[in-house]
Amino acid sequence: MFAVYAAEPNADAPLDSLTVGERPDPEVPEGWVKVNVSAASLNMHDIWTLRGVGIKPEQFPMILGCDGAGTLEDGTEVVLHSIIGDPDWTGDETLDPKRTLLTEKYQGAMADTIVVPARNAVPKPDGLTAVQASVMGTAWLTAYRMLFTKSGLKPGQTMLVQGASGGVSTALVQLGKAAGMQVWVTGRSEEKRALAEKLGAHRTFESGARLPGKVDAVFESVGDATWKHSMRALRPGGAIIVCGSTSGPNPGADLQRLFFLQLRVEGSTMGTRQELADLLSFVATAGITPEIGLEVPMEQAEEAFRAMLDGETAGKIVLTH
Repeated sequence: MFAVYAAEPNADAPLDSLTVGERPDPEVPEGWVKVNVSAASLNMHDIWTLRGVGIKPEQFPMILGCDGAGTLEDGTEVVLHSIIGDPDWTGDETLDPKRTLLTEKYQGAMADTIVVPARNAVPKPDGLTAVQASVMGTAWLTAYRMLFTKSGLKPGQTMLVQGASGGVSTALVQLGKAAGMQVWVTGRSEEKRALAEKLGAHRTFESGARLPGKVDAVFESVGDATWKHSMRALRPGGAIIVCGSTSGPNPGADLQRLFFLQLRVEGSTMGTRQELADLLSFVATAGITPEIGLEVPMEQAEEAFRAMLDGETAGKIVLTH
């Protein structure tokens, strides 16, 4: 079958490992289903896979794409839930120590077909296209869990999103606006701030700018470059919800501010199958249109991966099949 895959790990030149070609058709174990892929979206996780991060050398070649949407053999339209856990685990699968993401142990979605456990094929609501649904499983699910499960925010409260144009950030802006939050966003460029305003941000600011007031929660995926600003932006008792550290993982903790103002810092990773189902329902019901920055055929995968590496697009990048 046709596939877009990492041929081998290449830490220094990841795109040299990117291959568009043929891979064996997958077998379908008992309890799993085959999904005919309609669209798959890119994540930085795919770049890490090409570099060999989080995946053993013997797992290559690895078909890329931990996010996607498609159809079952009976024609049912589904969205992929990216986390595959221990079948014996009960409860929140994001806490399962044996959990893995698609493209770490199991082949990904950038192919004619993918096989996943039956529970990982979540019905797609009618209000979303396959392209829109293909971006939900990682960036949007991460944003949903940060906002609705972790932050404790209520409609009318003020949230600050650090960084205006990434997949998680744009999802946070759109979800926060639809849920009735006051959405503030920082961005390094006028273009990125304009995008945030187009997506529903009430106020935008230059990175590190003095804000007109304190916020109830900050959503962090940047790390070193924005941490000091995030800590100072919070009201007493506020929260920082962290899902990444793209500029560095070891900022100054500012412990005096943390304990004196009784701030809360909480990590968040991906989300559960139920949260994905709830996210899909919310996006469809609220009429939210996910921001797609680039859409290209799978045969042109290199163009899409170069755009991600170069930071040329805002919103999500989708490969169509």
